[in-house]
Amino acid sequence: MSEEQSLKDKTAKGLFWGGFSNGIQQLLNLVFGIFIARLLTPSDYGMVGMLAIFSLIAGSIQESGFTAALVNKKEVTHKDYNAVFWFNIITSLCLYLVLFLCAPLIAYFYKVPELTPLARYSFTGFFASLGISHSAYLKRNLMVKQQAMSSVIGLTVSGIAGVTLAYLGFSYWGYATQSIVYVAVNTACYWHFTRWRPTLQFSLAPIKEMFGFSGKLLITNIFNHINNNLFSIILGRYYSEREVGQFNQANKWNLMGHSLITGMVSSVALPVLRQVADDSERQCRIFRKMLRFTAFISFPVMLSLSLIAPEMITLTIGNKWLPSAYILQLLAIGGAFLPVTSLYTNLLISKGKSNLFMWNTIAQGVSQLVVMYLLYPYGIQCMIKVYIAINVG
Repeated sequence: MSEEQSLKDKTAKGLFWGGFSNGIQQLLNLVFGIFIARLLTPSDYGMVGMLAIFSLIAGSIQESGFTAALVNKKEVTHKDYNAVFWFNIITSLCLYLVLFLCAPLIAYFYKVPELTPLARYSFTGFFASLGISHSAYLKRNLMVKQQAMSSVIGLTVSGIAGVTLAYLGFSYWGYATQSIVYVAVNTACYWHFTRWRPTLQFSLAPIKEMFGFSGKLLITNIFNHINNNLFSIILGRYYSEREVGQFNQANKWNLMGHSLITGMVSSVALPVLRQVADDSERQCRIFRKMLRFTAFISFPVMLSLSLIAPEMITLTIGNKWLPSAYILQLLAIGGAFLPVTSLYTNLLISKGKSNLFMWNTIAQGVSQLVVMYLLYPYGIQCMIKVYIAINVG
């Protein structure tokens, strides 16, 4: 079998398992999300949503872009995986200690004292660092089927745990526990499906070698999280946890929509584009095929979601969430462009141009932060419209 035919087969299998995985994942998110949304209030959602930005930024620092660096590297040895594993462990322990001590300050910022114990509990999910090297191993070797199985198992177990705790009256504690259980089960599955194991002897030399590439992705990921969670910060600071909950519910449905397409393509885009990076013409041809496929699915799905949002929200999770439906109508329009943006991002990374992606994301993040701060007195819908215009533009 020729190298090109082998790559086509791997890409086709990757797209199949990526599509199957994301379809099952979004179905599980939908089913469990409906049950939990009916059991919890918008304020419960808002309590957890206000902490998301801190967990995500700390998670990015913990991972430091090394997953993509390992996938993008031409040759990877045990020494590389081992260095990343121990670096992630040490970093995550330090981050948890810092955030544990800063929890009262976070609660003071939002003027919600109950956030202190919740933050300290939610941040225990940092033990995801145990599976970062294993995740990179799976991605680099296009083991999309194993990644899919890990995610599906994790979502099933965590979804059952979240619904059970919400039913028993644990409110936002149950919702926070759902995320922690998902991380634990997903990490355990990565270890099960991966042959690689860490050793106690390690060197930080590979970290220094990869950080020139991964450091740019780290900064990019931090600004991406700021961009994506900007509303939770502003709404939590100047409105209430109820408004944060309504926005997060809308954003969750929007995420389920565009993640179905993004996840399917992203599971194979970077490793495939990286394998043909030395042949620009071939890489361009493959990228165009992926781009047509992505746009063909993304725009009809997301625009349809925008049209049916009010009826869908009312029928599935009830009238108490109706304000989120109008937010979802706006977010879904911007969400139609996100899978396409993600594909271009993978192309830039495969070409080693992470610096271009980084500066673009920083400029976008800074502009959004300034504009949203100036517009918050004019209401949520005004902020969302401008937010979408900046992202699409």
